[in-house]
Amino acid sequence: MNKPPGEEPQDELTVTPPKTWAAGVPAVVHALEYSLQQTSPLKTGVDLLTMNQVGGIDCPGCAWADPSPGHRHRNEYCENGAKHINDEATTRRVTADFFREHSVSELSRRSDMWLNQQGRLTEPMVKRPESDHYEPISWNDAFGLLSAELTSLDTPDEAVFYTSGRAGNEAAFVLQLFARALGTNNLPDCSNMCHESSGFALHETLGTGKGTVSLHDLHHADLIFLVGQNPGTNHPRQLSALEQAKLNGARVIAVNTLPEAGLLRFKNPQKARGVIGRGVQIADRFLHIRAGGDLALFQALNRLLLEAEDTRPGQVLHHDFIRSSTSGFEEFSAHARALSWDDMLTATGLTRKEIEKVHDDVLRSERVVVCWAMGVTQHKHGVPTIREIVNFLMLRGNLGRAGTGACPVRGHSNVQGDRSMGIWEQMPDIFLDALQREFGFDPPRAHGLDSVNSIRAMREGRIKFFLALAGNFVRAAPDSEVTEAAMRNCRLTAHISTKLNRSHTVCGRTALILPTLGRTERDIQAGGEQFVTVENSMSEVHTSHGRLRPASKLLLSEVAILCRLARRTLDGRADIPWEQFEADYGTIRDRISRIVPGLHDFNRRVARPGGIQLPNPVNEGVFPTATGKAMFTRNAWEMPRLPEGHLLLQTLRSHDQWNTIPYTPNDRYRGIHGSRRVVLVNPADLRELGLAEGQHVDLVGVWTDDAERRAQDFEVVPYPTSRGCAAAYYPETQVLVPLDSVADISNQPTSKSIVVRLEPAPARTSTPPG
Repeated sequence: MNKPPGEEPQDELTVTPPKTWAAGVPAVVHALEYSLQQTSPLKTGVDLLTMNQVGGIDCPGCAWADPSPGHRHRNEYCENGAKHINDEATTRRVTADFFREHSVSELSRRSDMWLNQQGRLTEPMVKRPESDHYEPISWNDAFGLLSAELTSLDTPDEAVFYTSGRAGNEAAFVLQLFARALGTNNLPDCSNMCHESSGFALHETLGTGKGTVSLHDLHHADLIFLVGQNPGTNHPRQLSALEQAKLNGARVIAVNTLPEAGLLRFKNPQKARGVIGRGVQIADRFLHIRAGGDLALFQALNRLLLEAEDTRPGQVLHHDFIRSSTSGFEEFSAHARALSWDDMLTATGLTRKEIEKVHDDVLRSERVVVCWAMGVTQHKHGVPTIREIVNFLMLRGNLGRAGTGACPVRGHSNVQGDRSMGIWEQMPDIFLDALQREFGFDPPRAHGLDSVNSIRAMREGRIKFFLALAGNFVRAAPDSEVTEAAMRNCRLTAHISTKLNRSHTVCGRTALILPTLGRTERDIQAGGEQFVTVENSMSEVHTSHGRLRPASKLLLSEVAILCRLARRTLDGRADIPWEQFEADYGTIRDRISRIVPGLHDFNRRVARPGGIQLPNPVNEGVFPTATGKAMFTRNAWEMPRLPEGHLLLQTLRSHDQWNTIPYTPNDRYRGIHGSRRVVLVNPADLRELGLAEGQHVDLVGVWTDDAERRAQDFEVVPYPTSRGCAAAYYPETQVLVPLDSVADISNQPTSKSIVVRLEPAPARTSTPPG
């Protein structure tokens, strides 16, 4: 149960054995329990019965694809989606009285959970220089402050515009258009911190930054790899797709540093076998890999495939595909054969026999899909790891055919759509040329700042203005103390938000909170009632229609906020009809249809049940790479290095959490109840380190800059993590992720690869927030 909104949750840890299955009746009970604590039974029913339905509300949580129209369950949502949508639909309100009662300094000491539980923001607020309180401000005056700051900058590149995946396509398109009309490509987004490594690796090898898999492919694969992901918590509806694949005869191989309940067995609460039966076993094989060992695993599998081809010429590799559709095979083959088995086994922590059994599974499978998430991307060698996965898929022609492909599983509702709409600091010239033709201005061509480089620039005083479209940048970003100091170095910070979060308490000299409609709410503009569109992980674009009355009469939509700011700031400098865009989002989609490939005739096509399937060149046999073919790559063997007496820490979410916001202090699938300040460590490692169950420790980060990063007062929990590896919850451990510890090529923070030592915690009078 949640504490009342006026009380902080107290750490009272109880540990029970981890669950060996996910979902089932308890998932339904917990979803309804949390929803009814937040809002009325009527609103709960409206939300849940229209969620992920044709003409309904798209889940603002994960980006998993919906079944095709006619094949959707009446309750097409998961436990986490139900909590997420009703967390937004809460009846709790944050008013001007709240900000009069609570100073910014006080709020900055509150936990993420407490801030979220206060409810929906209801009116625009400003914190002025030298003040420690937010106070009400009119929308007109708020836009005046913002535009005055923007027009006073020495260069538009002193501004940063951040976007979270919660934003819809129309708002994302308007934001990037405004930023580029202003004159900057400083458009960091949450992709920079989660799947940027996927985008770079797939662009280089296949010519597209997106996955190549549909739900149909998953349903009809013979073999599915789940690498570095926990679908039971982070993408629960993926379990339904895996259940269908299993019933169709697929085998599943889970590759993870922790045994996760959703990878073991799934009890689908929508089906009788999930309610009264044992459900469906998901993983046929579980590889208990060391963190960062996935590159070595696929290198080992690729070497075994090459050697099997030597033994059975013409019977293992797909030579027609390799010859006609790929380049670089001979160089790759020579490199793969020279890799050391000792190195590969050391990196994975697996035995050769375990890897050979997987190899046997591969040889028996005609159709293979590899799914991965941030357990792969958030390492220094995340890009090479994904390139090696592509090598693996190409060897047996597992691309472009039904039941095969590469499947990066995105973690936030429209993060892929934001990128399609131009939210990227490195958009190619073909997109910028299309903007120029459509709107008659020349967009800037120099690459802008991503998330990590934006923090560096703010720290150095090169950024004066920060605007966030949704999200909780301060808590999502690495190196918390550095990030917060950088944000406080800005002249003005502004957040377009639905609910209170820590980013509102880490302010520039002037700070604005711009409250916006949630996806659950009706959006009525001068042109009538509007809908927005989103793109899921499988490149399907469809509508989302809000159903509820807005939380406050003073809320504006994301599109309205951005269009009014653009009109006020640009003052006719570009031929862009901002007023029309605000009145009728269809006029935005008309412009998008002439700029974004695959979205021609956008308004008509997206209104059809199921929306629009964007084309994927790989599935058409086209590879827009430097060679015009899919590219084999040579990837140097690499693994994280640990000093003696240290562990490799990965950050992760609890089950009762979405992104940076915990809903309760529980993680029932892992058996953690009542506290989030825990560190999960293999019992054998605890013995070697001389630590005991229940002991309180500080997590001390080790990095080459010699600066000490410390997360204070965590309770030790023995857990079946891989040897030498530990895990703790995000965002509490973001303080340990060095700003400069990033993935090669993609510049993505390495949140799954933090070298730490565990020190007995000194007695303290208070526990840190969160």
